[in-house]
Amino acid sequence: MRHLLVFGPGYTASHIIATAQAGGFATETIDRVRLAEDDTVAAAIRRATHILSSVPPEGDGDPVLKRHGAALAECRAGWIGYLSSTGVYGDTGGAWVDEGAPVGTGRRGARAAADLAWGALHPEVRVFRLPGIYGPGRSPLDRVAAGQAHRIDLPGQVFSRIHVEDIVAAVLASFDRGSPGTYNLADDCPVSQNRVIEAASALLGRDPPPLRTLDEAGLSPAARAFYSENRRVANGKAKRLLGWAPLYPDFRAGLRALSAK
Repeated sequence: MRHLLVFGPGYTASHIIATAQAGGFATETIDRVRLAEDDTVAAAIRRATHILSSVPPEGDGDPVLKRHGAALAECRAGWIGYLSSTGVYGDTGGAWVDEGAPVGTGRRGARAAADLAWGALHPEVRVFRLPGIYGPGRSPLDRVAAGQAHRIDLPGQVFSRIHVEDIVAAVLASFDRGSPGTYNLADDCPVSQNRVIEAASALLGRDPPPLRTLDEAGLSPAARAFYSENRRVANGKAKRLLGWAPLYPDFRAGLRALSAK
């Protein structure tokens, strides 16, 4: 039986786990607390045919690699995956980025270091660089409904996003297709955050939130940092090598599907 070990069963990883189980996988999870149980983790690594980490870096390092990197580097798993971020590319002024673009120039230095460390860890590693993730219970529709959505007056601002179901489909496709390496996973339609919020508001029959400056919006430091970067993420490699295409190729399709549930 194929056995999937997941470090960090968060939002996206939990969707991957559920789909893998439906496909006949045995699954096992290790959360941050259990990372310290060295014998337990070592045994889980030995059992696994497939290993996925969705644990983000802490401080200046990756907690999974710090504690268990040696065991992972020597393991016999036939597939290892790491969920990274397209934030590793930094600000490109709205230009397209593919997997060959330089990393480590943006605000996420620790994430870039973890991304590169996972990529060099083992000959079977796949690193998936993800933009803004949305899906059931975690989408612009939810933010608009809760009165937590913003429209920020930043002409030309654009970014990519992806529906969680499309991440799941790409990751599972890579179990049997494509070579090890790095893959960008994003939809086909990078647009401004404002357009997405406006579409979500329309689907809910609400007026969109007012257009404000960054200072007027009173955003958290993390939210302000999001608006400091501007890029379009190319997904051609995943399409070519994994035989994958997003079920929700743009934000309209994804939001419509969520609003219908």
